[in-house]
Amino acid sequence: MGSEAGGRRGRDPPQCARPVATRRARVRARREPEAGRWAAAYPPALEKGPRPGLRRSPPLPAAGKLDRSGPATMRRLPQAPLLLLLLLLLQLALLVVTGAPEAQVSAPRSLVWGPGLQAGVVLPVRYFYLQAVSSEGQNLTRSPPDHTLFKVVIKSLSPKEVVRIHISKPLDRNDGTFLMRYRMYETVTEGLKIDVLYGDEHVAQSPYILKGPVYHEYCECPEENPQTWQKTLSCPTKEPQIAKDFASFPSINLQQMLNEVPKRFGDERGAIVHYTILNNHIYRRSLGKYTDFKMFSDEILLSLARKVLLPDLEFYINLGDWPLEHRKVNETPGPLPIISWCGSLDSQDIILPTYDITHSTLEAMRGVTNDLLSIQGNTGPSWINKTEKAFFRGRDSREERLQLVQLSKENPQLLDAGITGYFFFQEKEQELGKAKLIGFFDFFKYKYQVNVDGTVAAYRYPYLMLGDSLVLKQDSPYYEHFYMALKPWKHYVPIKRNLGDLLEKVKWAKENDEEAKWIAKEGQLTARDLLQPHRLYCYYYKVLQKYAERQSSKPEIREGMELVPQPDDNTSICQCHRKRLSREEL
Repeated sequence: MGSEAGGRRGRDPPQCARPVATRRARVRARREPEAGRWAAAYPPALEKGPRPGLRRSPPLPAAGKLDRSGPATMRRLPQAPLLLLLLLLLQLALLVVTGAPEAQVSAPRSLVWGPGLQAGVVLPVRYFYLQAVSSEGQNLTRSPPDHTLFKVVIKSLSPKEVVRIHISKPLDRNDGTFLMRYRMYETVTEGLKIDVLYGDEHVAQSPYILKGPVYHEYCECPEENPQTWQKTLSCPTKEPQIAKDFASFPSINLQQMLNEVPKRFGDERGAIVHYTILNNHIYRRSLGKYTDFKMFSDEILLSLARKVLLPDLEFYINLGDWPLEHRKVNETPGPLPIISWCGSLDSQDIILPTYDITHSTLEAMRGVTNDLLSIQGNTGPSWINKTEKAFFRGRDSREERLQLVQLSKENPQLLDAGITGYFFFQEKEQELGKAKLIGFFDFFKYKYQVNVDGTVAAYRYPYLMLGDSLVLKQDSPYYEHFYMALKPWKHYVPIKRNLGDLLEKVKWAKENDEEAKWIAKEGQLTARDLLQPHRLYCYYYKVLQKYAERQSSKPEIREGMELVPQPDDNTSICQCHRKRLSREEL
């Protein structure tokens, strides 16, 4: 592990002495939403309004000004002028801390939008957003005091159809917006009626009608036209990371892959699975001993195949932690297009969203509690009430994490870091101690989150970015599929790989609280957009599509491959309305 810690390093991060005004201008720079996409933080109609959660608190007036503002009033109450002044100062201080009280919610003026209001967007958990708006037409930027009055009621349009739907309580994102989720366990033929209510009053254009059929996650009824499917999901037209990954592979020679991959990566220590997709059926064979994680690649490929007709292709997925292909483009023979969950600056692997965020998306509201949606409603206290320290809990999967604990022991006023489990450096447990496990949602009780690599990129990073704490991210040669869209000093604060400037950055954040808050919010809003579950499906499909386009020969079902069957769905109704055509008929 030590050798990895000294791996290729990025450029030194910007110095803390950069003028605050310059950084603030960069933080305020807006990312224009792509046409047709669902904005995760606010609907397109709100572009000119204040961004949720970014309203500045009014400054505290100077004491002299307070004295001059009401001398006549104080003279009329000579019995307690000092007490009145203290009460006034206390009121103003509370305004600075909490902001002015939010106005009452106007249900008709509030806004509702998102993929969960479209029948054609089939996801494990369907979701949509709500922006609370006041009677004056202003977007609320904090939770209204009566926010618990929001609720969602979903019923079948036909009284003859009884459908099982798990509707979660609205997730309050603490910035005037709410996330609504529901998971269907049956398909409805006639359609759904979705009531979004504030008390007994309908919100925005409620009720929303989803004309049937509306399919649940395990109903196999793929859209035959991939362009139609991508348009329905509002998939981005460009993914820079995909373009970068495939730049090294203008053509993919399947025979070369067949000859080389088993020899290079398929030994007993290997974690490679060889897949072929033909006529929307998934086939695979394992190469190597450590392929148990094929359950994660299986489940997302099967889920995709239930929703859209996949291209015919043959490829290899690396189930291990580290990217595999380190050949350079100008070498002979050249690199092989291995698909992995994590990339690095010195490898050529094609990157997919990690198994962690993929699995949590598939099992949300069922098998997992921490997922890309639930985290958004569990971000702890408001910024002003968070503990003003940097925080870390995790395993000992990289030496810098041990350094982090030592720094914490020496600087407890700035940093609270602990190792919760020792595997790689067991001899260090007695010296550094073992910290108790803490629920992930409780991480956000702290203002600053330290993100340090594990064996590769820390898979907690997307969840940290979805919180409302400031993320201090270690410079790293490793990356996930969405890192390219995140910029230092705009979405997070960078720290050197050896953690040499961590304490300096924590001090900077404490001394520049407003700026730190803005960076944290900008990072959160960007992560909300990038990590929407429907976008993960778009990303997976685009990788498979791009790979299929570059194959130089037809894929085949190879010796030793077995069919990966779709899971049984005997407990619910699933009748596909689409005529199932063979690929030759399309």
